[in-house]
Amino acid sequence: MSSRPRILIVGATGQIGCELERSFADAGEMIACSRRTLDLTAPDQVRATVRSASPDVILNAAAYTAVDRAESEPEQAMAVNGHAPGILAEEALRAGSLLVHYSTDYVFDGSKASPWVETDTPNPLNAYGASKLVGEKAIEQVGGRYLIFRTSWVYGPRGNNFLLTMLRLGRERSSLNIVDDQIGAPTSSIQLADATRSIVGGVLDGQFGATLDWTGLYHMTCSGSVSWCGFARAIFARAQVQLGAKAPDVNPIPSRDYPTPARRPHYSVLSNEKLNTRFGLHLPPWESALDEVIFSLAVQQQRG
Repeated sequence: MSSRPRILIVGATGQIGCELERSFADAGEMIACSRRTLDLTAPDQVRATVRSASPDVILNAAAYTAVDRAESEPEQAMAVNGHAPGILAEEALRAGSLLVHYSTDYVFDGSKASPWVETDTPNPLNAYGASKLVGEKAIEQVGGRYLIFRTSWVYGPRGNNFLLTMLRLGRERSSLNIVDDQIGAPTSSIQLADATRSIVGGVLDGQFGATLDWTGLYHMTCSGSVSWCGFARAIFARAQVQLGAKAPDVNPIPSRDYPTPARRPHYSVLSNEKLNTRFGLHLPPWESALDEVIFSLAVQQQRG
């Protein structure tokens, strides 16, 4: 980046926010807001925070991500995932800032048999996906300088996620039953943050042109696909070697044998072709990204 922009990270203590803070550490003057310091359900507070920070870039990594709980708390999910992004977009437009926002594969119903593209019609199956879709539309309606990155199955070395849950359950149980008929692309928070840094740096340096034709919605996931069961087996295979972790038996089950409050799509793999073409950016295979995260955990373990 050619200058020292002011960067506001919203949701700085979440799994994506932590990695954004790491990745953008030397990129400019950083203002990091957590759930404790910024209530996204309070519109006036959101506006005041952005105006006080006067950022050049807003990275919105905050989200209500409790997919099942959202079924019983749809208003809370909508406030954070649906309404707050629109307010951030309005403030970004007012200030001439670049807004980066993350959305989800769960805006789709899983009925397709090939990777979903940005022009496919969303049809969320659950309250979480519906709230994230409202957030996308709110940003698009405001316009301005924005990037929406739809991603999927996010996990990383910190936060609440599938990988850390599996490692915990592996310590507690000798056998696990994991759904094997939902297919997606596990995407690490490390890769998301570093890809975001690359694109934002290019935008600020004018690498993608003086016009705003780079603005818009993009899919951003690691490449390849796997079931939750296959992902769990890959986690334990690596964790056993790198972390000395226990490797329980992982048994495949259909979704019907693991009922949850929220319905989930059976196939939610996203096509990254638009991202690849516009920004020349290719995220690695999910297996390589998993290696990187397990290595990060191993380093943490060695440090105690």
